[in-house]
Amino acid sequence: MIKFLTAGESHGPALTGILEGMPAGLEISEAEIASDLARRQLGHGRGDRMKIERDHARILSGVRYGKTLGSPITLLIENRDWENWTEKMSVSDPGESARIPRLASPRPGHADLAGSIKYHQNDIRNIIERSSARETAMRVALGAICRKFLREFGIEIHAHVVNIGGVTAPTHSSASSSDFWERAEKSPVRSADDAAAKEMMEVIDRAIESKDTVGGIFEVVVAGMPIGLGSFVHHDRRLDGILAQAMVSIHAMKAVEFGMGFDVANTPGSGVHDQLFTSAHNIIRQSNSAGGIEGGMSNGEPIVMRVAMKPLSSLMQPLASVNLETGEAAEALRERSDVCAVPAAAVVGEAMACLALMNPFLEKFGGDSMAEIRAHIASTPPSPWR
Repeated sequence: MIKFLTAGESHGPALTGILEGMPAGLEISEAEIASDLARRQLGHGRGDRMKIERDHARILSGVRYGKTLGSPITLLIENRDWENWTEKMSVSDPGESARIPRLASPRPGHADLAGSIKYHQNDIRNIIERSSARETAMRVALGAICRKFLREFGIEIHAHVVNIGGVTAPTHSSASSSDFWERAEKSPVRSADDAAAKEMMEVIDRAIESKDTVGGIFEVVVAGMPIGLGSFVHHDRRLDGILAQAMVSIHAMKAVEFGMGFDVANTPGSGVHDQLFTSAHNIIRQSNSAGGIEGGMSNGEPIVMRVAMKPLSSLMQPLASVNLETGEAAEALRERSDVCAVPAAAVVGEAMACLALMNPFLEKFGGDSMAEIRAHIASTPPSPWR
């Protein structure tokens, strides 16, 4: 089974990731990983950090002559900003005179307060560095390897932005339109709708002027899914539960919905459930209100999920806080950040979908090599109904 770990601090020397369980024989290159990392760094409203970093993942283990070996894959992404933080983030204690001032005013909405109490730290810097969304660069790199694996079996994963700051764009009901995804890729806010994209950028620009931040919603679509990934027999094998956990594990994500999502609460059953019909002796649906998942299992339709991201908690016009050393009122600390990261979060959402789908796929078709998995798929029994 697939497992992954990431390590590293936002302003430390590097991010490290280990991907365990990838079958042998998958062709993968650093260039393919770099493509997804570059996509994560784009987006109207990103902060100055993206002007510094040029993320590139080095493959340190698990690949030889361009193919996976079946052993753990190790990736390394160096932080170019480390050169500005070598003393501030020194592993060894530089001594009292060389230490930078401790941070004591937590940001509302961030991990600062709860993290400092949980880990018994009297410097919020020790919490910021690991709780930073900089960590998602490694998730995207690891997810790129899983994306390549899933693509070998006809599964494609895309994401686009459908809401920024209350400006909405149409959702994508069909996963087959390559033109739709090409337009989303070219958009500064990852929206295929030009009119909505223009308004979204205007919302972001106003937030920049007022020193505020804005959130939004992105939609992830998984096409080419076979029937029967996941299961209803145990709570932790339900596919929607697995995917929902993956989505809300991303920094600043607060909600996820599948298909019709929350609208099912206001719609009669006759308008919710995807009715079944026959066409050329095949069972078809004329809608996808379930978002591709029924009973905790993929049903053959595209998986469609939308994820809500809150406005980021680092504001250049800080919110009210408390100085934890003195107990007095204070402004929350200022930390360099994005004004809007929803387009980048959509790329992270794709990566997490790739990572989350690996185990359900391997549970059904698994093997230790690509050749063995292909053989298992080729020998999949026919439907028991005919």
